[in-house]
Amino acid sequence: MNQLIEFFSEDKDLNALQMSCRGIIVFLVALLLIRISGRRSFGVRTPLDNIIVILLGAILSRAVVGVSPFWAVICTSFVIVLLHRLFGRLLLNSKNFAKLVEGEKIILFRNGQFLEENLKRAILCKEDIMQGVRKSGSTENLQEIDKIYIERNGEITMLKKNKES
Repeated sequence: MNQLIEFFSEDKDLNALQMSCRGIIVFLVALLLIRISGRRSFGVRTPLDNIIVILLGAILSRAVVGVSPFWAVICTSFVIVLLHRLFGRLLLNSKNFAKLVEGEKIILFRNGQFLEENLKRAILCKEDIMQGVRKSGSTENLQEIDKIYIERNGEITMLKKNKES
């Protein structure tokens, strides 16, 4: 038992076998954490979801290379995932909490004009928006577009005008 504890203790001079075993366990733990965290973590891509991806990557890597105590890293990772789930539930049930944590969409273009004040608020220039329009709308013709938004996740989306027959 002491050998097992020693095998996963903090050590700056890990051999290949120790790092490989740690890597296997961290891989399996990460898979479990992703399942616990839910599809939201890797699908929606809001700032909250990006935080969990960055934190888990940074923290779990410490367990593989032995910079931090192995079991403390695993425990911390579970706490972060549970916190993410809690925040996800709060976002679902409270519009005010969602607005505080994730912000709200900002309209950037309406009635044929860019809304300069909202461009400043979103810290975007017209070319940034046009890049999003070309990507999501396959057009550069602003006359075809009714509204353009920057969504809470930072994606630029647009609504085309209705073409009456």
